[in-house]
Amino acid sequence: MEQFTEFVGNQFPLFLALAVILGLLAQNLWAGFTNKTTIDPGRVTELINREDALVVDTRSMADYAKGHIINAINIPSNGFKDQLHQLKDKQQPIIVVCSTGTTTGSTCKLLRENGFEKIYELKGGMASWMGVNLPISKSKKAKNT
Repeated sequence: MEQFTEFVGNQFPLFLALAVILGLLAQNLWAGFTNKTTIDPGRVTELINREDALVVDTRSMADYAKGHIINAINIPSNGFKDQLHQLKDKQQPIIVVCSTGTTTGSTCKLLRENGFEKIYELKGGMASWMGVNLPISKSKKAKNT
């Protein structure tokens, strides 16, 4: 134990950096275990078919037109707050989709802050949806509610 204390004393900046990194890793792992709102494509299809979930695609209109989940509505994330009024039923499950699943967090947080209760994120975004060859719809014009 004495050697450990001496090591920490001599290498305090490195030990502090190690402690911070381990803390951040632990926080990231904990968030992954407790985040039950991130769902895979199979669960998305269950929610759509069994609970009439609404799919909200937050990608740009151009990306949406190239291919989107059937019956998804397009509300790009850069103007989402201004378009929130399009979503009327706060009890309906909402699945938020982006390109890779990395930018949906802020949209989901905004929805929760505005009283929406059943909010889900598609894990891996449209990339995961297309990766398992689930059907997509292509359109020239974005569909809004």
